[in-house]
Amino acid sequence: MTVDQVSSVAGRPSSAAGAGRAGSAERTGPSMTARRHRAFYMFTSPWIIGFALLTITPMAYALWLSFTTYDGISPNWHYVGLGNYRELMGDSTTWDALGRAGLFALLSVPLSIAAGLALAVLVNRPIKGRGLFRTLLYLPAVVPPVGAGIAFKNLFDQNSGAANGVLTFFGFDAIGWLADPYARYVLVMTVLWAAGNIMIISLAGLQDVPRELHEAARIDGASAWRTFRSITVPLLSPVLLFQTVTGVIASVQTIMPMLLAPIATTGGLTTIPQSNYTYMIHVFSEYFALGRYGYASALLWVLFVLILIATGLIFRFTSGVVFYNVDPEAKK
Repeated sequence: MTVDQVSSVAGRPSSAAGAGRAGSAERTGPSMTARRHRAFYMFTSPWIIGFALLTITPMAYALWLSFTTYDGISPNWHYVGLGNYRELMGDSTTWDALGRAGLFALLSVPLSIAAGLALAVLVNRPIKGRGLFRTLLYLPAVVPPVGAGIAFKNLFDQNSGAANGVLTFFGFDAIGWLADPYARYVLVMTVLWAAGNIMIISLAGLQDVPRELHEAARIDGASAWRTFRSITVPLLSPVLLFQTVTGVIASVQTIMPMLLAPIATTGGLTTIPQSNYTYMIHVFSEYFALGRYGYASALLWVLFVLILIATGLIFRFTSGVVFYNVDPEAKK
């Protein structure tokens, strides 16, 4: 046997072993990937099922209702196509209510963000008992909306409310807080009262701001306001953007405090002040007072589209002023 033949025979086992290892790797590779995929879908399946049943299905049902005259009771309903949408386009009450909702958002969102940020700066200072202050300031945020609405209704009641009690004590006339034009401002107060939620988020953002930057600004002679404006706010801009988007979405959908603070009429009935008759109150009226499920569903779908447009515009016009430590569009 020649030397070449010996080398050839000696090399066969290693080649076979290498082929076996390659085949084993090919067999185990896809199975590992499949197991990872199964694990991913198994852990996310509760959310996926809940999202499909509790979000996608009701939205699809509401979309179907928006093309009908269904009233929620009678089996005699008709398919009207885009009739409900054409009606709302010419309904002045709908657009007036939408304008009030937009005005409420313009008032409440900036004020609540500013109040939450101010409270966060306050409780972020090294003061004694700041844990207690954080807890007390956050407590109103966990009060249910029903409780908050009833509390403010009793507080600003024209006859027995504490607010008018203070005014009359100092010789001023009582004010109809729950009537026009003051009802809108009472509603804004209910939002500011629960600014503790924004405070917690802003506080988390403040604690991520590097102290070295503040120390460098102090060494350079920058004032506290200049440091806050030039360092703290830019680094908090992603947090402020998040609060702006979620605040706009929540404010245009506010309904519970408005329903719980109506005013009494001469006939013994109650009505919502005109300044608080916002878009969601209009939807509630169409659904439950008039029984127009189809028209109300069309109103909700129009609101959904408008919220998407507003969110897109917010991201579009803030793209140049929001500072990210990491490029959000960078490819991983």
